[in-house]
Amino acid sequence: MYEENAVIHALCSRRSVRSYDSSRPVEQEKLDAILAAGQYAPTGMNQMPTKFVVVRNREVLQQLSKQNAAIMGKEDVDPFYGAPVAIAVLVDASVHTWVEDGSLAIGAMLDAAYAVGLGSCWIHRAKETFDSAAGKELLQKWGIPDTYRGVGFCIVGYANGELPEAKPRRADQIIWVD
Repeated sequence: MYEENAVIHALCSRRSVRSYDSSRPVEQEKLDAILAAGQYAPTGMNQMPTKFVVVRNREVLQQLSKQNAAIMGKEDVDPFYGAPVAIAVLVDASVHTWVEDGSLAIGAMLDAAYAVGLGSCWIHRAKETFDSAAGKELLQKWGIPDTYRGVGFCIVGYANGELPEAKPRRADQIIWVD
């Protein structure tokens, strides 16, 4: 669909990846491209209230994954699916568009990951993760003010296997008012 336009093609072809080759590191230039997409995502009144914490340290990834799984109530799963990178998207909650700003940044990063040949997935429960005592301790350790709240995690890495096939779009999603 829309092969003649690379941007539209990427937007329509990207899929969430839930199985990663954890032994294959993600190149710095690809991470830089993904982060640039997040930084250039629209924000309310161009306030740019987002912060991106790129976690490649396996111990911290495991800590965040375990905390995320506990919040989900499924402590025996890895909500990060073995991805070698998790980008925590944090936004200054004193900005009234903080949820929207963080959401747009994650969406842009998901699309950018596909565009540079990587798999990605939005992982929820970042708000609960960083609202907890353990999460607040991490924010303090990273030098992030306590007004920042988690919006989501963008996990990134090389997919194990092929991307999932797209499900057909629902016919009732678009309503025309002429």
